Amino acid sequence: MEEKNLPEREISDNVLIAIRKIIQAIDLNSKKLVKQVGLTGPQLVILQEISRLGTVSVGEVAKNVSLSQGTVTGILERMEKRGVVVRQRSNQDKRRVMVRITESGNKILNNSPPIIQERFLGKFSQLEGWEKSMILSALQRLVFMMDAKTLVAEPYLSAIPIEETRKKTVAGTSSS
Repeated sequence: MEEKNLPEREISDNVLIAIRKIIQAIDLNSKKLVKQVGLTGPQLVILQEISRLGTVSVGEVAKNVSLSQGTVTGILERMEKRGVVVRQRSNQDKRRVMVRITESGNKILNNSPPIIQERFLGKFSQLEGWEKSMILSALQRLVFMMDAKTLVAEPYLSAIPIEETRKKTVAGTSSS
């Protein structure tokens, strides 16, 4: 379909349909991930990072996954209850909390499907630079048009809210 010959209403409808398809794809992927491995996308990303780094501080995990330390702490609490990670105070510095993956966590990683952003990033990286810039520009414009520029978002495609600390960040208080 050549878009420049379409009536304006049909173009706007197609834009809204494309946005809904993206939302549905993220939602379906999130539900599939939770059903298959019992973790959300952000939890799986954190688990992958801990596996990659070995025993690591919570602050380092937060930095490497681009989330606040408070957000990561909340996620790790839930993951520890499930037995996929273990947290303990550092022997060298009692203020630092160290985290490591458990055998159960390794099993989950070995059986988990790729998360949606990994597939997206793989395909996105194959685009030309101008295509990447065009997509970013169009999406930033959509964010503006939907009055969503003040919302806080992390670089994870997930239909499941990461946790309540987001609301604190949006309200103006830091959660780190």
